[in-house]
Amino acid sequence: VISVPDNTVTWATWDLSVTVEDLGPDTPPVSLSVTSDLHVGGVILKLVEKTQIKRDWSDHALWWEQKQCWLLRTAWSLEKYGIHADARLHFMPQHKPLKLGLPNGITLRLHACYSSPVFQTVMHICRMLNIRHPEELSLLRPIEEKKKKKDKDSTEEIYDLTEVPLSSGTIHSFSKFVHKRTFHLLCVFVFLFRADLCWYTYLKYFSDTRHRVHLLNKLNCLSLRWLDSSRCLMQQGIQENDRLWLRFKYFTFYDIEPKYDVVRLTQLYEQARWAILLEDIDCTEEEMMLFGALQYHISKVSQSEPQMLSSSAAMDDLESALQSLEVKMEGESTFFLFSTMLKVETLFICFRPKRLTLKGYKQYWFKFQDTSISYFKSKEESIGEPIQQINLKGCEVAPDVNMAAQKFLIRLLIPAPEGMNEVYLRCENEQQYAQWMAGCRLASKGKSLADNSYQSEIQSIHSFLAMQKTNSSSHGNAPANDESINTHSLVSPRYHKKYKAKQLTPRILDAYQNVAQLSLTDAVMRFIQVWQALPDFGLSYIVVRFKGSRKDEVLGIAPNRLIRIDLGVGDVVKTWRYNNMKQWNVNWDIRQMAIEFEGNVNIAFSCVTADCKIVHEFIGGYIFMSTRSREKSDVLNEELFHKLTGGHEAL
Repeated sequence: VISVPDNTVTWATWDLSVTVEDLGPDTPPVSLSVTSDLHVGGVILKLVEKTQIKRDWSDHALWWEQKQCWLLRTAWSLEKYGIHADARLHFMPQHKPLKLGLPNGITLRLHACYSSPVFQTVMHICRMLNIRHPEELSLLRPIEEKKKKKDKDSTEEIYDLTEVPLSSGTIHSFSKFVHKRTFHLLCVFVFLFRADLCWYTYLKYFSDTRHRVHLLNKLNCLSLRWLDSSRCLMQQGIQENDRLWLRFKYFTFYDIEPKYDVVRLTQLYEQARWAILLEDIDCTEEEMMLFGALQYHISKVSQSEPQMLSSSAAMDDLESALQSLEVKMEGESTFFLFSTMLKVETLFICFRPKRLTLKGYKQYWFKFQDTSISYFKSKEESIGEPIQQINLKGCEVAPDVNMAAQKFLIRLLIPAPEGMNEVYLRCENEQQYAQWMAGCRLASKGKSLADNSYQSEIQSIHSFLAMQKTNSSSHGNAPANDESINTHSLVSPRYHKKYKAKQLTPRILDAYQNVAQLSLTDAVMRFIQVWQALPDFGLSYIVVRFKGSRKDEVLGIAPNRLIRIDLGVGDVVKTWRYNNMKQWNVNWDIRQMAIEFEGNVNIAFSCVTADCKIVHEFIGGYIFMSTRSREKSDVLNEELFHKLTGGHEAL
C-alpha cells in the first residue's frame, strides 16, 4: 500500500494466477494484474475478458486449492479473503457430473452441485428423482472393490441424466432412458410420469447375490463413509465423475404416502432388501422365509404390464398401505368393549437381555391396570404388594416373534433416571401375545384397555402374525416347486450353507401363500413394515472409549436412543433416550463427546473407529427428525438441521 499526499490510498498491483478448467488440463494458468481491494466478481470479469471465450459463465466460480474453499462471496475483496500472489485458484463450474449409485443397483450420471453443502446437494438430487423428504438420505463413499481380471473389459451400464436440470421439480426427462427392455425380475425401480397417476416400472435384476457377499464383512464400516452434510463435495475430495452412493441414513421415515412416494418406496425397499440379503441386520429363519416370499411376490407382480391407476384406487392403496406401515397407529372407532383378559395373567419376564443371547426367564403372576403392569411371585400373592410396578407410558414396545418356534416375546424399553432398562416379556401362546402386545402399545401412548382401539390393535397383531404362519392347506394349490425361483436372490448366504435350494423353495412357497393376494404397493409396504419390526432395525454402530473405561465398547445409535454395548459379550449395558437429553457438546481438540441427560446423568466418550463429527451428526440429525410435524411437512428448516449437526464448523 502506497500513501500519497492527498490522503488517498493507492493499492499496489500484483499478479494472480488462475487456472481455467474449460481451457483444458494442459493449458497454463491465466495471469491477471490485480490489487488487493479488487472484489472476487472483478477478478472473474477480468478472467472472462482475457479468455475471450463467448459462453455462459454464470455457473462458474473460483476454487481456492490451498484453503479448500469456494470464493462464492463475489462482493468480498481479495484482501478480505486473505488471497495473495501465492494462491492457487481454479475457475470451474459449480455443477459437475457425478456417478450416483442407488440402493437398487442402478447407477445414474447426473449433474450435482460441488459448491453447496451436501445437505443441499441431496435435496436437489431428490427433487430431480422425485423423492420426498430428502433429509432422511445422504451421500456416502462406496466400498472400494478390487477388479478381477475377467471384469476388466466389462462395462457398467450407466443412465445419463446430465441433460436433466438439477433444479427441476419434475422428472419428465426420465422418459428418454426408460426404454423397453427385457429384464429378469427381482429389483423394482418405479418412476412416476406427469401428474396423471400413470405408473411405469423400470426393472433390473441381479441374477446372483454371491458377487456381493464379500461386502458383508465391510458393512460394519458403513458409518465411517458418510459424507459431512455441512461441507461441499469438493471440500471432501469428491472430483468430477467420482462415484457416490445415495442411501437412507436416518431411519425415521416420515409421512410415507404410496400415491406420492413411488420412487422413495422403491429405493427404501431395495435398501431394506439388501440389508436382509447381506445379513447387515439379524432376523430369524422364519422371518427370512417371509422376506423371501415377499420378494418373490413383488417380482411376480412386477412382471405385469405398466398399469393405469385411478385416483380412487390410489387412495385405496394409500389407506391400506398406511394401515400396514403404522405398527402403532390409532385404530378406527369400534364398539366400546372393555376386556379383563389382561387383569391377571401368567407371564415370564427377563431383565437386561444380552445382545446375542438371553438370560433365563422367571415365571411371575402379572396384572395389567391402566398404563402399568405389576408382577408377583404367585397368584396367591397378587392381592398384596407387587415385586415391582412398571409404568409403560412413554416406553417403547417392539415384537420379537418366531411362529415356528412358538416364541412370543415383547421387548420393552422402560425409561429410567440413568437411561433406559430393557425388559423382555414372554407369552405362552399367540392369543396371549396379541392381547398383551396390544395392551402394551396402548399403555405406551397413555391409554388403558378401555380405549376403543384395543380390539383393532389385537386384530392388527393377529393379521401380522398370520403372515409368518405356514399355510399347508393352501400349499396344495401352489406348485411344489417353481423353477423360476432363484433362492440365492431371496435369502441370505448362510441359509444356502444350511439348506439346499430344493429345501428352501417349498418353504418360500409356503410363506408365499400368505402374501399372494397383496398388491405391489401393499407387498412393498409390508416388507418395509416387517423390516422395521426387527429388533436391530435402524442401528448404526461405532466403537468408542467411554471416559473412565480402559476398554473399547460399542455405541449403538438408534432413531430414538443411544445404546452402550459391551464389545466382548454383547451385553446391553445402558440405554439413553434422546428425549431425556438436555445438551451435548464436542471437544473438537481432543475429539471427545459429552452428553448430559435429565437426572444429572452425564456421559463422555471418544470415538475409536470414526470421527466424532459422524456421531455428532447422527445424534443431531435424529433430533432434527423428531421436530418434523405434519403441519410443517412441506417446509424443511435447513438452518436448524445445520445447527444441530454441523458443530462449530457450520457456525
